[in-house]
Amino acid sequence: MHTIFSANDLHDTIRSVFTAQRQHAAQMALTTAAQRIERIRRIGKWVDKHEEAIQQAMYEDFRKPAAEVSLAELMALRSEINYTIQHLGNWMKSHRLPTPTVLIGTKSYIRYEPKGVVLIIAPWNYPFVLAIRPLVSAIAAGNVAIIKPSELTPNTAKLISRMIEELFPVEEVDVFEGDAEVSTALLEMPFNHIFFTGSPAVGRVVMTAAAKQLASVTLELGGKSPAIVDETANIKQSAERLAWGKCVNNGQTCIAPDYVLVHQSVKDNFLQAFRAAVSAMYRGDNKPVVDSDSYARIVNSRHFERLRNLVDEAVAKGAVVSMGGTMDASQNFIEPTILERVTSDMLIMHEEIFGPILPVLTYTDLDEALAVVNERDKPLALYIHSRNRQTIDYIINRTSAGDTVINETLIHFSNSELPFGGVNNSGFGKSNGFFSFQEFSNHRGIMQRDFGTMKFIYPPYTDTVRKLIRFIGKYL
Repeated sequence: MHTIFSANDLHDTIRSVFTAQRQHAAQMALTTAAQRIERIRRIGKWVDKHEEAIQQAMYEDFRKPAAEVSLAELMALRSEINYTIQHLGNWMKSHRLPTPTVLIGTKSYIRYEPKGVVLIIAPWNYPFVLAIRPLVSAIAAGNVAIIKPSELTPNTAKLISRMIEELFPVEEVDVFEGDAEVSTALLEMPFNHIFFTGSPAVGRVVMTAAAKQLASVTLELGGKSPAIVDETANIKQSAERLAWGKCVNNGQTCIAPDYVLVHQSVKDNFLQAFRAAVSAMYRGDNKPVVDSDSYARIVNSRHFERLRNLVDEAVAKGAVVSMGGTMDASQNFIEPTILERVTSDMLIMHEEIFGPILPVLTYTDLDEALAVVNERDKPLALYIHSRNRQTIDYIINRTSAGDTVINETLIHFSNSELPFGGVNNSGFGKSNGFFSFQEFSNHRGIMQRDFGTMKFIYPPYTDTVRKLIRFIGKYL
């Protein structure tokens, strides 16, 4: 935790910590798998010991239910910790590669070496896991790190600072709390790698700053992740899963289904099942959703007003609220809401919604639905709900997305075997498991000569040498 009194203090403190970390990076790079695993275990033990405090911090920040903290934040973190501990020894080994015949007498391999000093800029929507999960991978790869948590979730940010202060010396891991001024000051430092999770707009700012330092970046962004529900889908199941995916964390999830394209023939059944699913989850004993202790809030008044304006603008242009619509500015509360008769000229079909508002569009021909998807930026996730394998393959082959999930929502983030990340506007670089370890590593190619015949093609280039070169180029 740093006490900052002025802009000069801020820059001086950041520079001091950065310098200390850069000097320590070479020592950290020499740590063994066992030493890195010991550091990662520290994190896991701290989380286990302070789970209630983590839950309380996020409840105070935006009334995030304790069960959602355990499910969506801590379960995903523990899974990544356990997976990394299990596999790190193998990841750190040299990976042997084949060598072309023309280079007979050599052997080739990759060794993953740490990038050095890394910056992790975390978002507010999953403020704990999206700060600490990348840290686990950064440590696994042998880096030192600075974390910048979101100022929009100050209680969680303070808890992260406390955790890191208790677990690591400043020269290994440190935390800088604060607003955009702090982020800007950090981005002036020549980090070796920056791992950013947030909006595409801020991602561009981060990438511009990284370009000045020629730092590599991982950008976990967002976008309008569509869900397609065809006429063969299990409608009740699809509605339940999409309702959960849309409403968990009050829709403030980068991979939440942003809008649904449902086949016209099953639209009414889908809407009925969606309403029933929301009621079962959040209207126990026929109470209003606002009284549910399982439903989070919008993070602040600015985002509340942004969402309300999206709905108002859509309704003014002809959209219809067919479910929900209740809002309470005093609590930053927005009820799960369905919008129908949505058209492409409405802002809600251009901006990532990031809230519990679901535009439902219909189609009769699958290519209509794909046109809606493909006229937008490539999404972070694409959800396909269908029992027809040909339809599923047709959609996958004619779209592009960071990840695709069939007959489910959200759960792919927790699979450490799968790469997680976007495409272009929804981000680039991949995280999860070995993919995240690779993001924080330099893939160092190494070739070793044991014996060989290269000397036979050294100058001078006599007729014999030229013939040999032609032979090698043609046949080897």
